[in-house]
Amino acid sequence: MPDMTVPEALAELAALEDPKMRAANEKRGDDHGMNLSRLRTVAKRIKTDQPLAKELWATGETSARLLALLICKPRDFTADELDAMLRQTQAPKVNDWFVNYVAKKTPLAEELRLRWFDDSDPTVAAAAWSLTTVRVAKDADGLDLEHLLDLIERDLVEAPKRLQWAMNETLANIGIFHPELRTRALEIGERLQVLADYPTASGCTSPFAPIWIGEIVRRREG
Repeated sequence: MPDMTVPEALAELAALEDPKMRAANEKRGDDHGMNLSRLRTVAKRIKTDQPLAKELWATGETSARLLALLICKPRDFTADELDAMLRQTQAPKVNDWFVNYVAKKTPLAEELRLRWFDDSDPTVAAAAWSLTTVRVAKDADGLDLEHLLDLIERDLVEAPKRLQWAMNETLANIGIFHPELRTRALEIGERLQVLADYPTASGCTSPFAPIWIGEIVRRREG
């Protein structure tokens, strides 16, 4: 299809707006009213369009930024551009998609992980922990896993929600993928009780680290 313009893209997004969907999303802190499956259909028609993605991001609108994250090319952003984008991802869904669809896909992921790890902004630090979890699960060479557990043990309980979730994910993945540290990871999770009472739908795995570790290890190892 011919290149889509920003006004055309915004018009398509406006047509997806559903007041009931917006009300449901706003309860989760997301200021948009779109069905995300329908948004993905729009993105598939556009395909990859980095210039359009940058223009949509610059609007500051949540719906436009979600579309931008689906059509952008992660490797074409500089580290400074990605740093600036992360600091603008206050809406939960925008933050989630930025971390998973862009930060984890760029070849600059490790550079950014190190850049963000000790940042005073908990949203930025949370992204670093999410990138750390990828390393824990796939390529832990060079990571000091014991030190990560020390930090989790010290900071998990008092961490802001987004950062706490990301640190807890690292804790669980250390327990899952590193048997030599599983006992310690389980002990930390049991003692801190973070997310122990998190409501979990039937058929889903609890984010409470001891349950999470036990269930995934059972599936992997029998």
